[in-house]
Amino acid sequence: MTDNKRVTNKQIIEQLNKLIKKFNTMDVTIRLDEADLNVLATKTVSRMVKLKSMEDWFDHVNKSDIAWSTSYQDLELSEEEEALGEAAKLMTLMEMFKQNEEYEKCAVIKNRMNEVNRILRRYK
Repeated sequence: MTDNKRVTNKQIIEQLNKLIKKFNTMDVTIRLDEADLNVLATKTVSRMVKLKSMEDWFDHVNKSDIAWSTSYQDLELSEEEEALGEAAKLMTLMEMFKQNEEYEKCAVIKNRMNEVNRILRRYK
């Protein structure tokens, strides 16, 4: 478990069980006074606040328009992948327009779908 990745409850429990097994085989008595507990609590809360702040910052930055467009461009999709995405979008729009009986829009979508199908045929 490292500081820079999320840790699940299951992982924490597994680590605690490992520690318990180690302590059971050792003859060790742990005594924490009030000062030790305060230091431990302060460090724990400090770490949690730091992680929460980093998570909030990441969420904020990740939702920005620049981050969205940059991350999408970094995918470097092939022409075939772009065409498949476009086909999925067009089929969804076609169904919406059919349900709303907007047949003029369906005709436009059909023409665009024919172009996309020509691209996809090259990759079959």
